[in-house]
Amino acid sequence: MSEWFASWFDSPYYHVLYDNRDETEANAFMTNLMQFGNFAPDTRILDLACGKGRHSVYLNNLGYHVTGMDLSAASIQEASKFQNEKLVFLRQDMRQPLPTNNFDLVLNLFTSFGYFENQAENLTVLKNIHEGLSPEGIVVIDFFNAECVLKNLVPAETVIKNKIEFHLERFADNGFIQKKISFKVEGKSYEFCEKVQLFGLNDFQQMLAESGFEIKNIFGDYNLGKFVAAESKRLILIAEKKKHN
Repeated sequence: MSEWFASWFDSPYYHVLYDNRDETEANAFMTNLMQFGNFAPDTRILDLACGKGRHSVYLNNLGYHVTGMDLSAASIQEASKFQNEKLVFLRQDMRQPLPTNNFDLVLNLFTSFGYFENQAENLTVLKNIHEGLSPEGIVVIDFFNAECVLKNLVPAETVIKNKIEFHLERFADNGFIQKKISFKVEGKSYEFCEKVQLFGLNDFQQMLAESGFEIKNIFGDYNLGKFVAAESKRLILIAEKKKHN
């Protein structure tokens, strides 16, 4: 049985359901992040789990060298239309070692972490990032705030997009937040799921430390506001490779 993200993210219906991604918000987040980190123009960036490349393309437009990487063949095919001498896209599983070890900045955005049943695989992703970074490298992880998600969970709703009725069911189970997605197209029934581990700040502190990182900043929104556990919608972590004495 294939893993849920392999089939769902490669489905055209994934992009139908989530056609309302806020480009303005995403671009503002990248601008805020680059200004906060004072990243030099020659910064080499990896957008890990880049999807169709919206963050990658915007960062490239700001002048950065960007590599976008994603498991979805359909997403990489679409993103590759924007390639140029300073923007490339690769199809790869994040559990595999990164192709180089000289990225200055690795971005893992929009809750693109915690997909795996086996905790060792989540650690493998972080260790791959660590190995793929230059000695002064930085990782940014943008994850949902699990406490806020649970507090505001909508158990069921119907969303209509492109005349398709998507029936969504959300629930927490065994340390995961799950969403079941069912719908019909031309009389054929489809069912997909999303399943992400409910990692909180303490979990990331432990995982990042174990993977050789030191957290430098914690934010709670895309304006880089303060993280408040009971209120913030996002958990945004900036960590750098630990210095060896």
